[in-house]
Amino acid sequence: MKKAVIFDMDGVICHTNPFHSMAFREFFARRDMHPTEEEFQLHMYGKSNSYIMSHFFGRKIAGQELLELENEKEGLFREIYKDKVDPIAGFQNFFHQLKTNQFLTGVATSAPFANLEMIAGKLSLIDRMESILASEDVTKHKPDPEVYLKSAANLQVEPGICVVFEDSFSGVTAAKNAGMKVVGVLSSHSRSELPVCDLYIEDFREMDTDRIFSLIGYSK
Repeated sequence: MKKAVIFDMDGVICHTNPFHSMAFREFFARRDMHPTEEEFQLHMYGKSNSYIMSHFFGRKIAGQELLELENEKEGLFREIYKDKVDPIAGFQNFFHQLKTNQFLTGVATSAPFANLEMIAGKLSLIDRMESILASEDVTKHKPDPEVYLKSAANLQVEPGICVVFEDSFSGVTAAKNAGMKVVGVLSSHSRSELPVCDLYIEDFREMDTDRIFSLIGYSK
């Protein structure tokens, strides 16, 4: 039986949120706007750029304007983060275990492909994953399940035997809406700030393939 594990990227593969904060601070400061960390917690982490920009500008940001603003902000992020790419503790070892046990793997991120390419490229993941989806690949962003349902279709696996690693409220909701098992990665939020997950971890040193097998009710 095919089995799959799908990872969100920001806050799951790498703890990028502090660097996204830095990029957004610079982006907003250029416009004499200075959101607080509390506002970022509520309205940035795990949210799409269209939501973030629309919220902080107080009006709908879409179309060409969104593309231009997103390119500016994400360019700032890549410049800040390009020499700091570092996976969350235990990730590479766990990923190696998954491949050794013939798991199909994918990444499903709300970030633009250029970010995914930079991070997954530096960690040598792109050629080892069977599904790679970024914001450009969907029309509806998390908490809509589109990115996860599309991932399952790419992997040719039923959603019920996919395990998703997520760190945000919208991401966990998207995976649950897709009918998948969800492991909450507590890198950016506490357990109480997330919807109920099937399992919670601080980092991947707590994970092994046996725990994945038990989540999907699969006997080796």
